[in-house]
Amino acid sequence: RRTRTSPVHLTMAAMMGVRVCSGARSGHSCARVSRVSRSSRPSRVSVVASSAGHLSSSDLTFKGKPASSTCVVVLGPTGYIGKYTTRELIARGYDVVAISRSKSGIGGAGDEQKVRDDFPGATVVFGDATDKDSLKKAFQDIGKPVDAVVCCLASRTGGVEDSWLVDYQATRNGLDVGLEFGMSHYVLLSAICVQKPDLVFQKAKLKFEQELVDASNASDGKLTYSIVRPTAFFKSLAGQVEVVRGGGPYVMFGNGELCACKPISERDLAAFISNGVDDETYYNKILPIGGPGEALTPKQQGAILFEKFGIEKPFYVTPPIQIMDVVIKGLDAVAGWFPENKSLEDAAEFGKIGRYYAAESMLVLDETTGEYDANATPSFGNDTLEAFFEAAVKDPEVLKAQALGDQAVFGVGKGEEV
Repeated sequence: RRTRTSPVHLTMAAMMGVRVCSGARSGHSCARVSRVSRSSRPSRVSVVASSAGHLSSSDLTFKGKPASSTCVVVLGPTGYIGKYTTRELIARGYDVVAISRSKSGIGGAGDEQKVRDDFPGATVVFGDATDKDSLKKAFQDIGKPVDAVVCCLASRTGGVEDSWLVDYQATRNGLDVGLEFGMSHYVLLSAICVQKPDLVFQKAKLKFEQELVDASNASDGKLTYSIVRPTAFFKSLAGQVEVVRGGGPYVMFGNGELCACKPISERDLAAFISNGVDDETYYNKILPIGGPGEALTPKQQGAILFEKFGIEKPFYVTPPIQIMDVVIKGLDAVAGWFPENKSLEDAAEFGKIGRYYAAESMLVLDETTGEYDANATPSFGNDTLEAFFEAAVKDPEVLKAQALGDQAVFGVGKGEEV
Protein backbone atom coordinates (compact mmCIF):
# COMPACT_ATOMS: atom_id res chain seq x y z
CA ARG A 1 0.00 0.00 0.00
CA ARG A 2 1.43 3.36 -1.01
CA THR A 3 1.42 6.44 1.14
CA ARG A 4 0.96 9.73 -0.68
CA THR A 5 3.24 12.37 0.76
CA SER A 6 2.81 16.10 0.28
CA PRO A 7 5.71 18.59 0.01
CA VAL A 8 4.72 19.85 3.46
CA HIS A 9 5.07 16.37 4.91
CA LEU A 10 8.37 15.97 3.11
CA THR A 11 9.68 19.17 4.63
CA MET A 12 8.61 18.04 8.09
CA ALA A 13 10.08 14.59 7.48
CA ALA A 14 13.39 16.14 6.60
CA MET A 15 13.16 18.20 9.78
CA MET A 16 12.39 15.18 11.90
CA GLY A 17 15.14 12.92 10.75
CA VAL A 18 14.61 11.15 7.43
CA ARG A 19 18.38 11.49 7.05
CA VAL A 20 19.68 9.57 10.01
CA CYS A 21 23.01 8.39 11.21
CA SER A 22 23.68 4.82 11.96
CA GLY A 23 22.26 3.15 14.99
CA ALA A 24 19.00 4.99 15.44
CA ARG A 25 16.99 7.81 14.06
CA SER A 26 17.78 9.95 16.89
CA GLY A 27 19.85 13.71 18.09
CA HIS A 28 21.06 18.60 19.96
CA SER A 29 21.11 20.67 22.97
CA CYS A 30 21.87 19.41 26.45
CA ALA A 31 25.13 19.22 28.34
CA ARG A 32 27.53 16.60 27.07
CA VAL A 33 27.89 13.59 29.33
CA SER A 34 29.62 10.25 29.50
CA ARG A 35 32.32 10.78 26.89
CA VAL A 36 35.01 8.12 26.89
CA SER A 37 37.54 9.67 29.20
CA ARG A 38 40.90 10.65 27.71
CA SER A 39 42.78 8.40 30.10
CA SER A 40 40.92 5.31 28.93
CA ARG A 41 40.06 6.33 25.38
CA PRO A 42 40.98 3.60 22.89
CA SER A 43 42.73 4.35 19.65
CA ARG A 44 41.12 4.45 16.24
CA VAL A 45 42.13 2.11 13.48
CA SER A 46 43.08 3.34 10.02
CA VAL A 47 40.88 1.62 7.45
CA VAL A 48 40.97 2.02 3.67
CA ALA A 49 38.59 0.92 0.96
CA SER A 50 38.72 -2.83 0.55
CA SER A 51 37.91 -5.03 -2.41
CA ALA A 52 37.70 -8.06 -0.13
CA GLY A 53 34.94 -6.91 2.19
CA HIS A 54 32.78 -10.03 2.22
CA LEU A 55 34.71 -13.02 3.51
CA SER A 56 33.76 -16.66 3.56
CA SER A 57 36.69 -18.77 4.67
CA SER A 58 37.29 -21.84 6.77
CA ASP A 59 40.65 -20.28 7.69
CA LEU A 60 39.06 -17.55 9.84
CA THR A 61 39.81 -17.73 13.51
CA PHE A 62 38.79 -16.01 16.72
CA LYS A 63 41.64 -15.66 19.20
CA GLY A 64 43.20 -18.82 17.80
CA LYS A 65 39.97 -20.84 17.64
CA PRO A 66 38.53 -21.96 14.27
CA ALA A 67 35.42 -20.04 13.28
CA SER A 68 33.37 -23.24 13.29
CA SER A 69 34.19 -23.73 16.99
CA THR A 70 33.53 -20.10 17.93
CA CYS A 71 30.08 -19.30 19.33
CA VAL A 72 29.05 -15.77 18.32
CA VAL A 73 25.80 -14.39 19.72
CA VAL A 74 24.06 -11.63 17.77
CA LEU A 75 21.72 -9.29 19.64
CA GLY A 76 19.28 -7.44 17.41
CA PRO A 77 19.53 -9.91 14.49
CA THR A 78 16.24 -8.89 12.88
CA GLY A 79 17.10 -5.19 12.59
CA TYR A 80 18.31 -3.45 9.46
CA ILE A 81 22.04 -4.00 10.05
CA GLY A 82 21.64 -6.95 12.41
CA LYS A 83 20.09 -9.10 9.69
CA TYR A 84 22.98 -8.57 7.28
CA THR A 85 25.55 -9.00 10.03
CA THR A 86 24.05 -12.29 11.18
CA ARG A 87 24.11 -13.64 7.62
CA GLU A 88 27.68 -12.44 7.12
CA LEU A 89 28.86 -14.22 10.26
CA ILE A 90 27.09 -17.40 9.15
CA ALA A 91 28.80 -17.14 5.75
CA ARG A 92 32.16 -16.83 7.49
CA GLY A 93 31.60 -20.16 9.18
CA TYR A 94 30.99 -19.07 12.77
CA ASP A 95 28.71 -20.95 15.12
CA VAL A 96 26.11 -18.17 15.16
CA VAL A 97 23.32 -17.80 17.69
CA ALA A 98 20.67 -15.17 16.95
CA ILE A 99 18.75 -13.94 20.00
CA SER A 100 15.50 -12.33 18.96
CA ARG A 101 12.23 -11.24 20.50
CA SER A 102 9.30 -13.57 19.74
CA LYS A 103 7.68 -10.72 17.81
CA SER A 104 10.34 -8.88 15.88
CA GLY A 105 10.98 -6.78 12.81
CA ILE A 106 8.97 -3.77 11.61
CA GLY A 107 5.95 -3.33 13.83
CA GLY A 108 6.56 -6.72 15.44
CA ALA A 109 5.35 -8.39 12.24
CA GLY A 110 7.86 -11.24 12.35
CA ASP A 111 7.02 -14.34 14.38
CA GLU A 112 9.40 -17.02 15.67
CA GLN A 113 9.20 -19.14 12.53
CA LYS A 114 10.04 -16.18 10.32
CA VAL A 115 13.17 -15.49 12.35
CA ARG A 116 14.23 -19.13 11.99
CA ASP A 117 13.56 -18.99 8.25
CA ASP A 118 15.62 -15.81 7.92
CA PHE A 119 18.76 -17.40 9.35
CA PRO A 120 19.44 -20.90 8.01
CA GLY A 121 22.73 -22.08 9.43
CA ALA A 122 22.23 -20.29 12.75
CA THR A 123 20.76 -21.33 16.06
CA VAL A 124 17.82 -19.09 16.97
CA VAL A 125 16.71 -18.56 20.56
CA PHE A 126 14.20 -16.08 21.90
CA GLY A 127 14.47 -13.50 24.62
CA ASP A 128 14.13 -9.78 25.33
CA ALA A 129 17.46 -7.97 25.69
CA THR A 130 15.79 -5.15 27.61
CA ASP A 131 14.87 -7.68 30.34
CA LYS A 132 18.01 -9.10 31.95
CA ASP A 133 16.27 -12.21 33.26
CA SER A 134 14.77 -12.93 29.86
CA LEU A 135 18.16 -12.47 28.19
CA LYS A 136 19.84 -14.75 30.74
CA LYS A 137 17.25 -17.45 29.98
CA ALA A 138 18.04 -17.08 26.26
CA PHE A 139 21.77 -17.55 26.93
CA GLN A 140 20.96 -20.62 29.03
CA ASP A 141 18.99 -22.02 26.11
CA ILE A 142 22.13 -21.86 23.95
CA GLY A 143 23.51 -24.70 26.04
CA LYS A 144 27.22 -23.96 25.58
CA PRO A 145 29.79 -21.27 26.41
CA VAL A 146 29.75 -18.08 24.37
CA ASP A 147 32.91 -16.62 22.82
CA ALA A 148 31.73 -13.28 21.42
CA VAL A 149 28.67 -11.06 21.41
CA VAL A 150 27.86 -8.78 18.48
CA CYS A 151 25.35 -6.13 19.55
CA CYS A 152 23.33 -4.54 16.74
CA LEU A 153 20.60 -3.21 19.03
CA ALA A 154 19.37 0.34 18.48
CA SER A 155 16.44 2.44 19.62
CA ARG A 156 13.52 2.05 17.24
CA THR A 157 12.39 5.64 17.50
CA GLY A 158 15.00 7.78 19.23
CA GLY A 159 12.44 8.65 21.91
CA VAL A 160 13.72 9.45 25.39
CA GLU A 161 12.68 6.31 27.28
CA ASP A 162 13.30 3.99 24.33
CA SER A 163 16.82 5.35 23.91
CA TRP A 164 17.81 4.64 27.50
CA LEU A 165 16.06 1.27 27.45
CA VAL A 166 17.69 0.00 24.25
CA ASP A 167 20.82 2.05 23.49
CA TYR A 168 21.98 1.77 27.08
CA GLN A 169 20.21 -0.83 29.20
CA ALA A 170 19.74 -3.60 26.64
CA THR A 171 23.32 -3.27 25.39
CA ARG A 172 24.54 -3.26 28.99
CA ASN A 173 22.52 -6.41 29.65
CA GLY A 174 24.27 -8.02 26.69
CA LEU A 175 27.65 -7.31 28.27
CA ASP A 176 26.71 -8.46 31.76
CA VAL A 177 24.98 -11.65 30.70
CA GLY A 178 27.59 -12.42 28.06
CA LEU A 179 30.35 -12.29 30.67
CA GLU A 180 28.41 -14.72 32.85
CA PHE A 181 28.43 -17.23 29.98
CA GLY A 182 32.10 -16.97 29.02
CA MET A 183 32.16 -14.13 26.49
CA SER A 184 35.59 -12.58 25.93
CA HIS A 185 34.87 -10.13 23.09
CA TYR A 186 32.05 -7.61 22.57
CA VAL A 187 31.41 -5.91 19.23
CA LEU A 188 29.18 -2.86 19.60
CA LEU A 189 27.37 -1.17 16.74
CA SER A 190 27.33 2.46 17.83
CA ALA A 191 27.11 5.62 15.69
CA ILE A 192 29.53 8.26 14.45
CA CYS A 193 27.22 11.03 15.66
CA VAL A 194 28.00 10.24 19.31
CA GLN A 195 31.12 12.40 18.83
CA LYS A 196 28.87 15.40 19.46
CA PRO A 197 26.33 14.07 21.95
CA ASP A 198 23.45 16.52 22.00
CA LEU A 199 20.66 13.96 21.78
CA VAL A 200 19.36 11.49 24.33
CA PHE A 201 20.13 8.39 22.30
CA GLN A 202 23.70 9.60 21.75
CA LYS A 203 24.20 10.06 25.47
CA ALA A 204 22.79 6.60 26.11
CA LYS A 205 25.18 5.05 23.58
CA LEU A 206 28.16 6.95 24.99
CA LYS A 207 27.35 5.91 28.54
CA PHE A 208 27.57 2.28 27.52
CA GLU A 209 30.66 2.83 25.35
CA GLN A 210 32.46 4.19 28.42
CA GLU A 211 31.32 1.31 30.60
CA LEU A 212 32.46 -1.22 27.99
CA VAL A 213 35.91 0.39 27.82
CA ASP A 214 36.10 0.49 31.63
CA ALA A 215 35.12 -3.18 31.91
CA SER A 216 37.81 -4.13 29.41
CA ASN A 217 40.45 -2.06 31.19
CA ALA A 218 39.58 -3.76 34.50
CA SER A 219 39.57 -7.28 33.04
CA ASP A 220 43.32 -7.90 32.87
CA GLY A 221 43.05 -8.59 29.15
CA LYS A 222 40.22 -11.11 29.50
CA LEU A 223 37.65 -8.86 27.79
CA THR A 224 38.27 -7.15 24.45
CA TYR A 225 35.90 -5.04 22.38
CA SER A 226 35.37 -3.33 19.04
CA ILE A 227 33.20 -0.19 18.94
CA VAL A 228 31.96 0.43 15.39
CA ARG A 229 30.77 3.96 14.61
CA PRO A 230 29.35 4.04 11.06
CA THR A 231 28.22 7.08 9.11
CA ALA A 232 24.84 7.32 7.38
CA PHE A 233 23.17 4.17 6.07
CA PHE A 234 21.75 3.90 2.56
CA LYS A 235 18.29 3.56 4.12
CA SER A 236 18.77 6.97 5.71
CA LEU A 237 19.08 8.53 2.28
CA ALA A 238 16.47 6.45 0.46
CA GLY A 239 13.35 8.14 1.83
CA GLN A 240 12.98 10.60 -1.05
CA VAL A 241 13.52 8.23 -3.98
CA GLU A 242 9.83 7.41 -4.48
CA VAL A 243 8.83 11.04 -4.00
CA VAL A 244 11.17 12.16 -6.77
CA ARG A 245 9.97 9.25 -8.92
CA GLY A 246 6.45 10.60 -8.54
CA GLY A 247 7.45 14.11 -9.61
CA GLY A 248 7.82 15.51 -6.13
CA PRO A 249 10.64 17.70 -4.78
CA TYR A 250 13.91 16.78 -3.16
CA VAL A 251 14.01 18.42 0.28
CA MET A 252 17.19 19.87 1.73
CA PHE A 253 17.82 22.65 4.22
CA GLY A 254 19.53 25.93 3.46
CA ASN A 255 21.77 25.62 0.42
CA GLY A 256 22.02 21.85 0.74
CA GLU A 257 25.64 22.04 1.82
CA LEU A 258 25.30 22.35 5.58
CA CYS A 259 26.41 18.78 6.17
CA ALA A 260 27.91 15.74 4.46
CA CYS A 261 28.38 12.02 4.95
CA LYS A 262 30.08 8.96 3.49
CA PRO A 263 27.10 6.60 3.25
CA ILE A 264 27.77 2.91 3.74
CA SER A 265 25.65 -0.01 2.55
CA GLU A 266 24.24 -2.57 4.92
CA ARG A 267 26.30 -5.26 3.18
CA ASP A 268 29.61 -3.43 3.55
CA LEU A 269 28.87 -2.47 7.14
CA ALA A 270 27.99 -6.07 8.00
CA ALA A 271 31.38 -7.15 6.64
CA PHE A 272 33.15 -4.48 8.67
CA ILE A 273 31.31 -5.42 11.87
CA SER A 274 32.18 -9.07 11.28
CA ASN A 275 35.82 -8.10 10.86
CA GLY A 276 35.54 -6.88 14.44
CA VAL A 277 35.21 -10.51 15.48
CA ASP A 278 38.01 -12.17 13.53
CA ASP A 279 40.53 -9.36 12.93
CA GLU A 280 42.48 -8.57 16.09
CA THR A 281 43.67 -5.24 14.65
CA TYR A 282 40.09 -4.10 15.30
CA TYR A 283 40.25 -5.00 19.01
CA ASN A 284 40.09 -2.39 21.77
CA LYS A 285 39.47 0.39 19.29
CA ILE A 286 36.78 2.88 18.37
CA LEU A 287 36.22 2.36 14.65
CA PRO A 288 34.60 5.22 12.71
CA ILE A 289 33.73 3.98 9.24
CA GLY A 290 32.11 5.18 6.04
CA GLY A 291 31.52 3.80 2.60
CA PRO A 292 33.76 4.21 -0.45
CA GLY A 293 34.22 7.47 -2.32
CA GLU A 294 34.01 11.13 -1.42
CA ALA A 295 31.75 12.64 1.21
CA LEU A 296 28.43 13.80 -0.24
CA THR A 297 26.27 16.78 0.76
CA PRO A 298 22.46 16.61 0.47
CA LYS A 299 22.69 18.77 -2.65
CA GLN A 300 25.07 16.30 -4.26
CA GLN A 301 22.87 13.39 -3.24
CA GLY A 302 19.85 15.09 -4.81
CA ALA A 303 21.76 15.82 -8.01
CA ILE A 304 22.71 12.15 -8.32
CA LEU A 305 19.11 11.08 -7.81
CA PHE A 306 17.72 13.50 -10.41
CA GLU A 307 20.40 12.41 -12.87
CA LYS A 308 19.49 8.73 -12.43
CA PHE A 309 15.85 9.55 -13.10
CA GLY A 310 16.84 11.56 -16.17
CA ILE A 311 15.20 14.70 -14.79
CA GLU A 312 16.75 17.71 -16.51
CA LYS A 313 15.15 20.35 -14.26
CA PRO A 314 15.57 19.30 -10.62
CA PHE A 315 12.85 20.35 -8.22
CA TYR A 316 14.23 21.26 -4.79
CA VAL A 317 12.44 22.47 -1.67
CA THR A 318 14.94 24.39 0.47
CA PRO A 319 13.40 25.61 3.74
CA PRO A 320 15.70 27.70 5.94
CA ILE A 321 17.13 25.73 8.82
CA GLN A 322 16.02 28.48 11.22
CA ILE A 323 12.44 27.26 10.84
CA MET A 324 13.46 24.17 12.77
CA ASP A 325 14.60 26.27 15.72
CA VAL A 326 11.12 27.77 15.93
CA VAL A 327 9.49 24.34 15.83
CA ILE A 328 11.85 22.96 18.48
CA LYS A 329 11.24 25.92 20.78
CA GLY A 330 7.49 25.38 20.51
CA LEU A 331 7.74 21.64 21.11
CA ASP A 332 9.98 22.16 24.13
CA ALA A 333 7.53 24.67 25.58
CA VAL A 334 4.54 22.38 25.17
CA ALA A 335 6.46 19.41 26.63
CA GLY A 336 7.42 21.60 29.59
CA TRP A 337 3.77 22.43 30.27
CA PHE A 338 2.82 18.74 30.37
CA PRO A 339 5.87 16.94 31.82
CA GLU A 340 3.89 13.76 32.47
CA ASN A 341 3.10 13.40 28.76
CA LYS A 342 5.93 11.28 27.37
CA SER A 343 4.64 11.62 23.81
CA LEU A 344 5.19 15.37 23.96
CA GLU A 345 8.65 14.82 25.43
CA ASP A 346 9.46 12.51 22.53
CA ALA A 347 8.05 14.97 20.00
CA ALA A 348 10.41 17.64 21.31
CA GLU A 349 13.31 15.17 21.07
CA PHE A 350 12.35 14.28 17.49
CA GLY A 351 12.49 17.96 16.61
CA LYS A 352 16.03 18.15 17.98
CA ILE A 353 16.91 15.02 16.03
CA GLY A 354 15.77 16.62 12.80
CA ARG A 355 17.72 19.79 13.55
CA TYR A 356 20.84 17.80 14.31
CA TYR A 357 20.86 15.85 11.09
CA ALA A 358 20.04 18.85 8.99
CA ALA A 359 23.18 20.63 10.21
CA GLU A 360 25.71 18.08 11.47
CA SER A 361 27.92 15.99 9.21
CA MET A 362 28.27 12.25 9.69
CA LEU A 363 32.06 12.40 9.47
CA VAL A 364 34.96 12.19 11.91
CA LEU A 365 35.03 15.26 14.16
CA ASP A 366 38.43 16.85 14.69
CA GLU A 367 38.45 17.54 18.42
CA THR A 368 41.16 20.16 18.01
CA THR A 369 39.46 22.30 15.38
CA GLY A 370 35.86 21.32 16.09
CA GLU A 371 35.39 20.72 12.36
CA TYR A 372 34.26 17.61 10.53
CA ASP A 373 36.99 16.02 8.44
CA ALA A 374 36.03 13.93 5.40
CA ASN A 375 39.66 12.96 4.78
CA ALA A 376 39.97 11.58 8.31
CA THR A 377 36.81 9.48 7.90
CA PRO A 378 37.87 5.96 6.89
CA SER A 379 36.27 4.27 3.90
CA PHE A 380 35.42 0.60 3.49
CA GLY A 381 33.73 -1.65 0.96
CA ASN A 382 32.55 -1.39 -2.60
CA ASP A 383 28.90 -0.28 -2.65
CA THR A 384 28.33 3.35 -3.63
CA LEU A 385 25.26 5.51 -3.10
CA GLU A 386 25.25 6.32 -6.82
CA ALA A 387 25.01 2.64 -7.72
CA PHE A 388 22.29 2.16 -5.10
CA PHE A 389 20.24 5.07 -6.49
CA GLU A 390 20.67 3.70 -10.00
CA ALA A 391 19.41 0.28 -8.90
CA ALA A 392 16.48 1.80 -6.99
CA VAL A 393 15.47 3.90 -10.01
CA LYS A 394 15.42 0.81 -12.24
CA ASP A 395 13.69 -1.45 -9.72
CA PRO A 396 11.52 -0.02 -6.90
CA GLU A 397 11.72 -3.41 -5.16
CA VAL A 398 15.27 -2.48 -4.15
CA LEU A 399 13.80 -0.06 -1.63
CA LYS A 400 11.98 -2.77 0.29
CA ALA A 401 15.24 -3.80 1.93
CA GLN A 402 15.70 -0.18 3.05
CA ALA A 403 12.43 0.17 4.95
CA LEU A 404 12.68 2.54 7.92
CA GLY A 405 9.85 0.93 9.88
CA ASP A 406 9.37 2.63 13.26
CA GLN A 407 12.07 5.10 12.26
CA ALA A 408 9.93 6.47 9.42
CA VAL A 409 8.39 9.92 9.78
CA PHE A 410 4.94 10.72 8.33
CA GLY A 411 5.08 7.41 6.48
CA VAL A 412 8.07 8.40 4.34
CA GLY A 413 10.05 5.21 3.71
CA LYS A 414 8.15 3.16 6.31
CA GLY A 415 7.89 0.10 4.10
CA GLU A 416 7.13 -3.44 5.15
CA GLU A 417 9.08 -6.31 6.62
CA VAL A 418 10.96 -8.28 3.94
